[in-house]
Amino acid sequence: MAKRSPAGTRALLALQREGIAHVVHAYEHDPAVVNFGMQAAQALGVTPSHVFKTLLADVDGTPVVAVVPVEGTLDLKSLACARGGKRARMLEPSAAERLTGYVVGGISPVGQRSPLPTVIDSSAMHCTSIYVSAGRRGLDVEIAPADLIRLTSAILAPIAAA
Repeated sequence: MAKRSPAGTRALLALQREGIAHVVHAYEHDPAVVNFGMQAAQALGVTPSHVFKTLLADVDGTPVVAVVPVEGTLDLKSLACARGGKRARMLEPSAAERLTGYVVGGISPVGQRSPLPTVIDSSAMHCTSIYVSAGRRGLDVEIAPADLIRLTSAILAPIAAA
C-alpha cells in the first residue's frame, strides 16, 4: 500500500503524522443516497465486507465508537458486552457530529475531536486492508486493520450482525 495523504481532513493529517501507510480513495457522493457505506463500496468497486462504517453509541453513559462492515448492522448488545457494559444505544446524529467533529456519512474513526473508546468488528482481521471514511463524504481511506487498531487504541470484538 502506498503512503499518500492529500491535506484536508483531520483523519488524513493524523495518518500522515503517525506515518501510517494508507491510500486515499475519492468518489462522487450522491446526496440523495442515505446508505453512505454501500454507496462508497459501489463507487469504489470494493466488496462491501471490506468497507466499514463508523457509528457512535452510548454504553452505560460513555460514548463509544463502533466500526462495522457496511453490509451489516451494529449489534448493540455485543457492543455493550465488548465494553464490559450492560446496555448500549445509538447516539443521535447531532451528538455524533458534535463529539467527533465530522458530519454523518463522513465520520472517521481517525482524527476525532477527542479520542473515544473504539471497538472494531473482528471481521476486519480477515482483510488485508479495509476502507473507512477519511473524514468527509465521498472520501475513504484504505488502511491495514492492525494500523487502524493501533492508531485508535481499539479493541476487536464480534459486534456486527448480518
